Amino acid sequence: MDILIRQATIIDPSSPFHFQKADIFISNGIINSIGQQLNKEADHVIDLPDLMISQGWVDVFSNFCDPGYEFKETLETGTMAAALGGYTNVFIVPNTTPVIHSKSSIEYIVQKSKSLPVSVHPIGAITKNAEGKDLSEMYDMEQSGAIAFSDGLNAVQSSGVLLKALQYIKAVNKTIIQLPDDKSINAHGLMNEGKVSTGLGLPGKPAIAEELMIARDIELVKYSGSKIHFTGISTKKGIELIKKAKNEGLHVTCSVTPYHLFYCDEDLSDYDTHLKVNPPLRTALDREALIQAVIDGTVDCIASHHAPQDLDNKVVEFEYAKNGMLGLQTAFAVVNTILQQLTPVRIVELFCTNARNIFELPINTIQENSIANLSLFSTKQDWVFEKKDNASKSANSPFFGKQLIGKPFGIINKDKLFLNE
Repeated sequence: MDILIRQATIIDPSSPFHFQKADIFISNGIINSIGQQLNKEADHVIDLPDLMISQGWVDVFSNFCDPGYEFKETLETGTMAAALGGYTNVFIVPNTTPVIHSKSSIEYIVQKSKSLPVSVHPIGAITKNAEGKDLSEMYDMEQSGAIAFSDGLNAVQSSGVLLKALQYIKAVNKTIIQLPDDKSINAHGLMNEGKVSTGLGLPGKPAIAEELMIARDIELVKYSGSKIHFTGISTKKGIELIKKAKNEGLHVTCSVTPYHLFYCDEDLSDYDTHLKVNPPLRTALDREALIQAVIDGTVDCIASHHAPQDLDNKVVEFEYAKNGMLGLQTAFAVVNTILQQLTPVRIVELFCTNARNIFELPINTIQENSIANLSLFSTKQDWVFEKKDNASKSANSPFFGKQLIGKPFGIINKDKLFLNE
């Protein structure tokens, strides 16, 4: 397939064409030529307003629910949502049925996703069944294609088990991904503990449940000399702990979700179950601290935490609703709407470059004869995410009908083109 892209601004510091506006001709999945007013015959010509192009974006924490929960999402619908959200690579959590905790379960994901437009990277469970007790077959999973290791939605509660895992992965040079949550501290909390939860009459989940685990895990990293990536950071103190660890030279990185930057606990006044997430939405002060951490570089990546839930698990009383919201199609637009001061280079760091460096994914520099693994987007275009635009199998998003600034146009990956109409 031949694709001609007209007058796209290239955002790629590793490219000799960085920040240049140029035509790009792609043939059979390879960038054939880059220049001005290219005269090429093509199957598809892309000429979009304010078009920017970068190396393909990476999401480090999504749930595609396959196998076991295909009524919520499948690998096919999940990758379509990712493609329309501008992602060429997605890491999927192991919290499926069965859990992705063995060589065969990794191979299932790798083989089933080969023909899909987005490169799907399974995260192997740290422990068997993601129960936090016995270590899984991490070496075998790494050999079969596990990109990293995590118990996904279940934070590893045992210090001893996590320490063993951190020591074990050094041999294969991988990273542990941890969603910090000490479940011994009010595990039944429905939202952030504070004035708002008291006013709404809902049991709270205190910020210290997150912060204690971050502090503990940093000490374990210091002891083991290994690597950890914290995802879903939601508190001011959590960010401060991570910043201090980075300044000490530890192998500690982190990501935040778009919804923790957009919403806070005050937005739960009408008991909107779409906003029931874990970690919960924190205070406005916490949200401002997260925004500042994205601006100053403390935050390495944006993680969508794409978590499809069917109607039966969302259109219920707040107490009974499951955690999570859709995220892949709106992640970029939400972040760009909140943080319009971000430069295009910083956006690409957050959505692409840093994740590729942390998890050692290939760097596909935008230059002639390179593989075309590309994300297409505009930081200026206004749009509204409507239900008819939703590619996911589920529809649990609080962003339906919201005016957003900055649109993902789609991707070019694996010699396939997917564009938002």
